[in-house]
Amino acid sequence: MKKGFLLLICCMVAALLAKAQDNVYSQFFNAPIYLNPALNGQFDGDLRITANYRNQWSSVGNLNYMNASVDYNIPKFNGGVGLMFNRSNEGAAAFVKNSIAGVYSYSIGSDDYTLSFGLQAGITNRQVDYGKLIFGDQIDPRLGYMPGSSSNAETPGYNSKYYFDSGFGINLVTGNIMVGGAVQHLNRPDQSFTGTPSAVPMRFTAHASYRIDLNPYDNVDDIEKSYIIPSVVMYKQDYANTISGGFEYKRKNISAGLWYRTDNQGGSNAIVVSLVFDLIFNRDTGEKMKFGLSHDASTSKIGYSNTSGTTEGSLSYQTPMTREQDYRYSGGPRCYHFY
Repeated sequence: MKKGFLLLICCMVAALLAKAQDNVYSQFFNAPIYLNPALNGQFDGDLRITANYRNQWSSVGNLNYMNASVDYNIPKFNGGVGLMFNRSNEGAAAFVKNSIAGVYSYSIGSDDYTLSFGLQAGITNRQVDYGKLIFGDQIDPRLGYMPGSSSNAETPGYNSKYYFDSGFGINLVTGNIMVGGAVQHLNRPDQSFTGTPSAVPMRFTAHASYRIDLNPYDNVDDIEKSYIIPSVVMYKQDYANTISGGFEYKRKNISAGLWYRTDNQGGSNAIVVSLVFDLIFNRDTGEKMKFGLSHDASTSKIGYSNTSGTTEGSLSYQTPMTREQDYRYSGGPRCYHFY
């Protein structure tokens, strides 16, 4: 009991004192706009809707993250428009952050490559319920936390903050290679509750994938082929540096992945397994719906037995291309060949 209580206290304090480090999704390939706004509108269809939910450290509780997006492909203008929503709920103090952002992307290229750019801008709100915090004068040295007790600790006068936020991304697909990068919190907004300036540190993301065709000489459609797609994603935000590397095996309507992620100091953080399969796939129209599930087995010092790992689910739906595909160029490689 004492061990679990202390672990919960540590998570609450970390959530409040951390310098606004963004969460990381294990299924980055199923949260494309969160990964890089340049991936907005980069799919073979009219409309795409995605949603991800992450339950961090399941046995600790109150560390939940959600991402949802909708993007609309505009082939005539070689781009797309989108809308993204993010929500995080961290700690027993109900430290909640909600954001909504509009996204615009534009692509140039030829039959040999596609280079896309993405812009993101929106509003974020962060708030905390100080009444749910536990302070030192509410903890008895022998009995621990005293339910129903009140604290004399002085809390800030404001518990809610709104700020404008922005981001930018770039992505290149050529042949069987895709590389991209993004920067979030470009304007370094002030997130402070107290009036003392506290800028959100910029988040830098770099990612690369390579598609290996296991049936290069078979004269069959792409959907009938098997692929191995190794990928690496690197995040840097303030002093936090995280690298996730691994691969997916894709065949027909199912894919399985194995990943390894480092922690902020470059040590071991988690081993991740993922499984994604089609709930709907209409080869004639291109309509798709897929469901993904992944689990992180903690390998850090905090241990798997103390956290029960992290579970993440995703759902995406894509409508077929109902309009004439009036691309300014055709035949070029696209990111949906990987994600």
